[in-house]
Order: sequence, then C-alpha cells, then structure tokens
Amino acid sequence: MKYAQANQGRIFVVRLEDGEILHEKVEEFAAAMGIRAAVLVAVGGADRGSTLVVGPECERAHPVQPMEHVLGGVHEITGTGTIFPDESGKPVLHMHIACGRKDSAIAGCVRRGVKVWCVAELVVFELDCASARRVYDAAMGFSTLEP
Repeated sequence: MKYAQANQGRIFVVRLEDGEILHEKVEEFAAAMGIRAAVLVAVGGADRGSTLVVGPECERAHPVQPMEHVLGGVHEITGTGTIFPDESGKPVLHMHIACGRKDSAIAGCVRRGVKVWCVAELVVFELDCASARRVYDAAMGFSTLEP
C-alpha cells in the first residue's frame, strides 16, 4: 500500500448539459478552476452510444487490453471518481459509473466517452496539499495513481 495525506479544499456543484462528454468537461472545468486533485460524485443520465470500459480482456495479461461496452439506449447513472494530474500537470478524471435501464445494469469507466443525456449533476470536493499524480506504467499500458 502507498498513501499520501491531503486536506479538503473548495466544494463545487456542477451541472453538465445534454450532449457534453463527461470526462472532457470535468477535466476542462478542473483546469479552468485550478483544481489539481479532487474526489467527485455524479448522478444523471448517459445517452445512447456512450462507451464504457468494462474490464480487461484477460485477467492477468500485460499490457491490459480493455473491453468496451456501448450503451444501446439512455441510462440512469451514478458514479464516483477522482481527479489527479498526469505527469505534465494536466488534471485527469478517473471515474466509474453504474448505468441502469429498466431491469438491467452495467458498470464501467467513463474514459472512452460518456455523453450526457439531458443533465448530469456533480459535486466536486477539491483536495488541497495532495501530492499524488498519475504516472504512465508501460507494463500495465495505462497510468496509475502514485501517492
């Protein structure tokens, strides 16, 4: 286990609009507000055609080959995530959401493009004095959090 300590900073209430791409807008917002690190929660809707990463093709293969799932219709969503900077200092969102429609549900990472349906509401809890960052891990094939 690795860890770092942080303090709670500002709290933002954010509304994303119909058609916006969740991770892109959150990262743009974080950069504009000078948010280096944060924890966030989200509720709202995901539009048809939104893409989730739903696991690795093979459990222990490296680099990881992600599986994707494209939503076939509008889904209700709830999710949690974190923002930490990459090696260049750019804020990067890592968020997983659960998506439900009628009597089925699926969960996954938003990184491949979740399009907001009507509205998504977020609460962003900024973390001050956080030293953690995302560092590319060639063996894994993606960036990992380094506290």
